[in-house]
Amino acid sequence: MRTDTIETFLHGLAAREPAPGGGASAALHAAQAAALLGMVARYSDGAKYARHATDIEEVRDAADDLRARALGLAEQDAEAFGAVGAAYRLPKETTADKNARTQAIAAALAEAGRVSARVIAAAERLVDLAERLRPIGNANVITDVAAAAAAARAAASTARVNIEANLAGTADPEVCAELGEALVKTDDLLARTDEITHAVREEILR
Repeated sequence: MRTDTIETFLHGLAAREPAPGGGASAALHAAQAAALLGMVARYSDGAKYARHATDIEEVRDAADDLRARALGLAEQDAEAFGAVGAAYRLPKETTADKNARTQAIAAALAEAGRVSARVIAAAERLVDLAERLRPIGNANVITDVAAAAAAARAAASTARVNIEANLAGTADPEVCAELGEALVKTDDLLARTDEITHAVREEILR
């Protein structure tokens, strides 16, 4: 996926195939958020920003790391949903077959849900970085902090829906508790992205 052209990826996304799908798109939203923050940080250099140089460098390095991590999550999601599709194609002729297939589906859905939970965690970290960078970054590219927040919002919101869908396919209380932890923080995370966007709009409309 990381060497695909955008056109190739979108063609695969539009195809009647389980992967790539919404989960991979969520991770790529996170990767775009990270790239935007890295760009703003790189425009926020020189003497004018010297007082905040350490913070800006830390944001830049963290954003670069998250960009790579999110791209990896997109690939992990595609692999996970490939496994979900394979589990659904397992034979179901006998009772033993059906039981094995049910267990395989539940395990595959749980793993796919874990990838989405990692996307939410990445989005949360990206929002932290956006909040840190907005008041100290280059005002000429401050709208890109809002764009990053919007991309992080899309990542978290999409990943949440995927987790909820995956939870519907498992009755394992441990898996439900594990993935439920990721869901609890999402509403607050989305609200924080809206606050960043609002703050940026207030700044540019002064």
